[in-house]
Amino acid sequence: MSREAVLGHVRAALAADTTSASVVSAAYPRSGILGFEERLQIFAERLREYDARVFHSSERGLSEKVAEILADRGKSRIIHPKGVPSKWLDAKISWTADSGALSYSEIEAFDGVLTGATVAVAESGSFVLQHGPTEGRRALSLLPDYHLCVLLNEQVVETLPECFDRLKQSAARPTTFISGPSATADIEMTRIKGVHGPRFLDVVLVS
Repeated sequence: MSREAVLGHVRAALAADTTSASVVSAAYPRSGILGFEERLQIFAERLREYDARVFHSSERGLSEKVAEILADRGKSRIIHPKGVPSKWLDAKISWTADSGALSYSEIEAFDGVLTGATVAVAESGSFVLQHGPTEGRRALSLLPDYHLCVLLNEQVVETLPECFDRLKQSAARPTTFISGPSATADIEMTRIKGVHGPRFLDVVLVS
């Protein structure tokens, strides 16, 4: 078939298509309907579905809980952003505050990383880093094989629209959504962990 014949078929097909694009309703929920405890429960359930572990702690007992979780994982050399409060850090763990001068290979050599987060979404089981003082540069949450994230219960919202509402004032910042440990099935539908970040994730919800 000649080039002109092919183009003629294309023109005819385009001319015949007179349908207009359908209008998609944007009437999706913009605010949650769950109670406080149910919202936290859904968030924890989603994370566990992703093979993450979820723990609960009081603010007073947080450093002890963090040390307990790390000991259970067999982790002792942990890097953290400089803005992480000292009350999160138990003396039984070897802590290193990231100065910004460590190389990627040096960061990767730590047993894991401890960070905070900006906000979390119950319906997707995600938490969001905007790489502020308690969250650190992006390399900290990507290179170590283990990530322990501390979240206040009040930081957990139900829906993504609520999450984006909280991020409005800082929308220009680098933003990372994390939903469970790193895993992909892109290659031959075989699930592989650790391709895009830590293979292991724990979250502590603080009341």
